Amino acid sequence: MRPSRRAILTSATAAAVAATPGTAAARPHRHLRTGFERLAQDGYALLDGQKAGIVTNPTGITRDARHIVDVMHADARVDLTAVFGPEHGFRGTAQAGGSEGRYDDPATGLPVYDTYLKSGRPLADVFTASGVDTVVFDIQDVGARFYTYIWTLYDCMEAAALAGKRCVVLDRPNPVTGRAALGPVLHREFATFVGRQPISQAHGMTVAELARLFNAEFLTDPVPLETVTMSGWKRSEFYDASGLPWVPPSPNMPTPETALVYSGTCLFEGTNLSEGRGTTRPFELLGAEGLDRRWAAAANELALPGVRFREAYFAPTFSKFQGKTIGGVQLHVHDRAAFDPVRTGIALLVTAKRVWSGFAWRPDHWIDKLTGSARVRTMIDAGADTDEVVAGWQEDLAGFRRMRREYLLYR
Repeated sequence: MRPSRRAILTSATAAAVAATPGTAAARPHRHLRTGFERLAQDGYALLDGQKAGIVTNPTGITRDARHIVDVMHADARVDLTAVFGPEHGFRGTAQAGGSEGRYDDPATGLPVYDTYLKSGRPLADVFTASGVDTVVFDIQDVGARFYTYIWTLYDCMEAAALAGKRCVVLDRPNPVTGRAALGPVLHREFATFVGRQPISQAHGMTVAELARLFNAEFLTDPVPLETVTMSGWKRSEFYDASGLPWVPPSPNMPTPETALVYSGTCLFEGTNLSEGRGTTRPFELLGAEGLDRRWAAAANELALPGVRFREAYFAPTFSKFQGKTIGGVQLHVHDRAAFDPVRTGIALLVTAKRVWSGFAWRPDHWIDKLTGSARVRTMIDAGADTDEVVAGWQEDLAGFRRMRREYLLYR
């Protein structure tokens, strides 16, 4: 029997719907349907009679690589009246820390509003000015707490509640699987746009699952929320199982392999080492002037599961060490199921500090914002090894894992 429209679209029955058996993770998953595909398949019934505005970016595409804004604008069954652009912009023209501002989209004529660095009442005022009834969210996440799009989601949910709007979140795969939550949990006194609320560094959730958690656990005034789940996605699957094209969610996230290491190696943003920005392998290449083969050797001695380290030399075209040839490592993940990106990131920090006398944290202690507290920095400075640092967050992580379990939608 064909499920009812309500059964397909509401989060109340999402877990049962999402349990559709899938194929092996290494092969295209021909049966996976994203939240947008299921919304469109149902004739946009969830948006019937609503003026809709959508928060999206270049990752909001169909299986045949058309942008969903272009698709929705051309479809008389949906009244799309506004677009809301996050960091890097709706069409993706801005670099890290930038946005596109307010303009009319040349392709559709739709007004595009800038949401970047807006939250609370100022963002609620943007939603009010746009005249929409429903705020739709569809952006590809990469699974890390400090990747800002999930906090764009949080801010939009909070602002929509203030403005008296409803939210509809369209789900997409977590590209690095949804198997486990990993790493330190944010302490609230360290909250910023790279971490608004106490979740773990690698959250192991989809955006629809996070939306449910945010609404129930963190928002003072919950927003009227609907989540449109995927069908045919399994928590154990990596992005290549989806059969979907990969669009870089931001300029320095070029491949799913970047996302695989990002929740660990992004920690090097908090140091004086290059995190590989300005190379063709950001977050896979790490280095600085004065580093040499000793770092790769020290990291390989740890025999970390699923990854090997190669002595590497590179010259970033922008960001740290622009135009200079520097030494360091390249990560080579050979068993992604065994690989722990957060533990690996900590091990690389520990070994870099031990083999290179020039190692330093950024003066603003940005590392504390990325890890969610001062604990990682102070433990490494005190000489702690990788196991000791990882042990320091286990109690917090166990608490988050218990909380997270209630909001998971897929097996």
